Amino acid sequence: MTRDQLHKAAMGLPGVTQDVKWGADHVYSVGGKMFCATDAAGSSLSLKVSDIAYEALTETGRARPAPYAARFKWVMFDHLSPLDAGEVEDWVRSAHGLVAARLPKKTRAALGL
Repeated sequence: MTRDQLHKAAMGLPGVTQDVKWGADHVYSVGGKMFCATDAAGSSLSLKVSDIAYEALTETGRARPAPYAARFKWVMFDHLSPLDAGEVEDWVRSAHGLVAARLPKKTRAALGL
């Protein structure tokens, strides 16, 4: 998967914004809450996952606990390019859904969620 494919997949979801944080990381948010991020080069990917996905991805070594965010069930893929685009799109959609579900009802309604 490429950074452009990731950007298109994330921005295609409802209520998503993208900004740059921590100097150069591209962060995707819904309702002001982050759900995935990539470094400036687009070489790595971090995202929110379900409890089950967190265990499966980290225990099999496909991903590692994301620095500073593992306690919130975020994982990090060190290399985005070898990942299957369809699978990443599913993870991004799931991350968006997990974060959006925890937004206040009023915020979800304002975003059309």
